[in-house]
Parts: sequence; C-alpha cells; structure tokens
Amino acid sequence: MIVEQLYTGCLAQGAYYIESKGEAAIIDPLRETTPYVRRAEQSQAVIKYVFETHFHADFVSGHLDLAQKTGATIVYGPNANTHYDVYQAHDGEVFRLGDVAIKVLHTPGHTLESTTYLLLDEEGKDHAIFTGDTLFIGDVGRPDLAIKGDLTERDLAGMLYDSLQTKIIPLADDVIVYPAHGAGSACGKNMSKETTDKLGNQKRFNYALQAKSKEQFIEQVLDGLTTAPAYFTENARLNKEGYEPLERVMQRGSQALSPDAFEAAVNETGALVLDVRKASEFASGFIPNSVNIGLDGQFAPWVGALVPDLRQPIALVAPAGQETETILRLARVGYDNCIGYLDGGFDHWRQAGREIDRIDSISADEFANRLQLNPDLTIADVRRPAEYSTEHVASAENMPLDNLNDFMAGLNRDEPIYVHCAGGYRSMVASSILKARGFENVVNIDGGMAALRKTGRVSFTSESLAH
Repeated sequence: MIVEQLYTGCLAQGAYYIESKGEAAIIDPLRETTPYVRRAEQSQAVIKYVFETHFHADFVSGHLDLAQKTGATIVYGPNANTHYDVYQAHDGEVFRLGDVAIKVLHTPGHTLESTTYLLLDEEGKDHAIFTGDTLFIGDVGRPDLAIKGDLTERDLAGMLYDSLQTKIIPLADDVIVYPAHGAGSACGKNMSKETTDKLGNQKRFNYALQAKSKEQFIEQVLDGLTTAPAYFTENARLNKEGYEPLERVMQRGSQALSPDAFEAAVNETGALVLDVRKASEFASGFIPNSVNIGLDGQFAPWVGALVPDLRQPIALVAPAGQETETILRLARVGYDNCIGYLDGGFDHWRQAGREIDRIDSISADEFANRLQLNPDLTIADVRRPAEYSTEHVASAENMPLDNLNDFMAGLNRDEPIYVHCAGGYRSMVASSILKARGFENVVNIDGGMAALRKTGRVSFTSESLAH
C-alpha cells in the first residue's frame, strides 16, 4: 500500500494518491491532472477512483478532467447532487482498491455532502482518514459556507459536532489524519502548519474536539470567523455544475501579445492588467492602471479575494518563463478568461517607449523620519483585523486588503497615503489598487511591520491597550 500527500503551498491544499496492487485512487485532486497521471504511470497503476470529500469552494477540483483522461469513476458521498455523472456513495459503503479498502463516512457539517474516507489496510485495520474540510490539524471546517433556505450556520455547526462525535472520535488514536488543507487556507481559522497527524493527538490538542457539549462546540467554532472570500461561492458552483477543460483554458491564455496587441486587447475587452512580478520590481515601473498580485505570495487566494467576477478578462504581465504557471494558478481558482500575456514582459513594454507608472516605496527608517516631522500622516495598515488588534502603528487606520474598497471614499486624494502590511506583499497589492483608482500620492513602506519594529523609532499600540 502506498499513500502520498501531494501538497500545494500557495493554496495550502492537500491531494492524495493511494495505490495497492496496481490500482490507484486520487482524493481531492487539483485542476491540473498531469501530476496524478504521471504518478500512476510511474508505478504502472490504473487510476480506478477519484474521491471528492465535498464541493470545494477555494479551488476548482480536477475530478472531471482526470476522469475523462483515465476512465476513473468520480465518487462523492451522500447529498452530492451534481450536473454530471458521478457515483454517489452511501454512508458505510466500501470500495476495494487492490488489497486495501476505502470506507465512506458521511460527515456533514462543513457542507451537507461532506464525506470522510477511511482507509483500511491489507489486514482490514483502520489506517487513515481523509477528512477533507471536516477535520483539520488543529481545527475543523467552517460551517458557514453551505447556508441555504432555512438552514443556518448554527445548524451546520451542530451537524459537524455530531459527525465528529459519532464518526471520527470513536476511531483509534493511531489512525492518521490527512486533511484537505493546512495553515493559510480560509477554510478554517486555527489550522496548524503541520499537514498530517495522529488522531489521538487531535483528540488531545485540537480545541474543537475538547468541547464539553454541542452548544459549547457551536459557540467555539463560530467565534471569530472572517467573511469568506468572494470567489468561494463560484468555485463551489463550478465543482458542482462542471467547468471548461483545463487544456482549452491554457490554450486560450497562452497568447503572446506584442505591446501594440496587448494594449489593443485590453482596450477591446476591458481586461484587468494583472502584473504578477515581485513587489520591488513592480514599484520601479509598471503599466498604468495595472494591479500587482505577486506570484511569490498567496497568489491565487488573493486574486480570488480581490477580483469578484470569475469571468473578468485578464491580461498578464509576468516574468519571462512564468506565464504558463500564472495561467494555471489562475485556473485553479476558476479564473479561466485570461486573454494572453505581454510577450517579453514589462521590459518589452518599457523598450517600446510606452507610458509607465511608478509607486514611491520608502524604507521604514525614512517613514520614521517623516512621521517624526508630521505625526498626522495618513497611514493605511492593510493587514487583517486580528493582526492589527495585536499590534499596530499608533496613528494607523486598519484598512484590510480584502475590504480596501470600503475605505477609499474616506481617503484624501490630495495627501500622501502611507501603506504597510506585515512584510510588504499585501501593501504593494493595496498600493497598486489605490493607484489604479486614481490615488496619485501613494507611498509604500518597504518591509512592513517587520521593518518598522526594527527602527525603534515608531510607536505601537494594540486594541487591548487602546481600550
């Protein structure tokens, strides 16, 4: 028996490859099918099943393309009503895979169709559970994403409690937990950086498994939930209803455009110019009105949070050789309407004598100098509220990046706006958005809070101290 976790850091997502006696199963695959097909070919195995734990909201799954390429059967648990052919398993059903077996444990709560798959080894002993978004390392799935009709998040949280108590906790402590996500995913609030663990450890240390009652569990799980990213609903819909084959999406996006053709395409389609270079490179020069979301950060989730319409045409400015990777990472979260990329990247645009824009990016020491001269500077802290509450520059206002639009009306366009985050990634994203919205006097603080602390010349406070 072979069990391998295929983890994708930028999405904090774990897919799984299981193999026994020449038969393989994939659990929760990403949209690109090549890694799974190649892995099976290495062992001369046949992919027999594609198991989905639920309708994923944070990425477009690869089950349709993978089944089409391999002939594998797509398996969902109960309540998964799709617009395409699948095998809908019932609670307790067992699937044979070589000398091992996979048992269906219906565990509703995160969503109504959420299902955990229990792997039994060659001797029939419980070996591992693939929990999807039901149980994470250190957390459980948020129960606020599948609200419909008269079903509330409290109802779903109660279902999740029952699922954990009746299906998961009774399993032996040495059973291995393989979740769908780790730290960095918006599908939970307290996930560990570890991507697997023994169930016994989770029984002892996972806060959500310590609840003394269902009511206490509901309160704990619902406390502190942030608003789900805007693209979650659309990704769940695509996974339920179906989507365009990835190969077609990649072909359409892989159009190398000269500066003239790029400009014409943007004007004709109303495309968003998305520049995925590093923040420092973007600051020194970029196409006017373009938005910077760097590939070196949590690229796909931030695109999903900041570009609400999955149908939005996108024209790419990417480092040479990274165009295909960018198109793929967009497609992973359902952004299939990439119309092409700037051939030769930004350097080609500059060499062609085209108009460029810049963002003033200053060091933390220079910011400290300016703040001493003028304590009334407008400072936008674009970190999450929890980060801001813990510690922030005394005179800064919290304008979380994913809600930046809500704060623009209150900003003075005639005064400098100093923008910072934790390390510099999000602040450049925010600065580019402000620039694109007509704020000309935007100043990015390079290095963010990490650099500001090192100066020793900036005053900080916290919400607990402020109140």
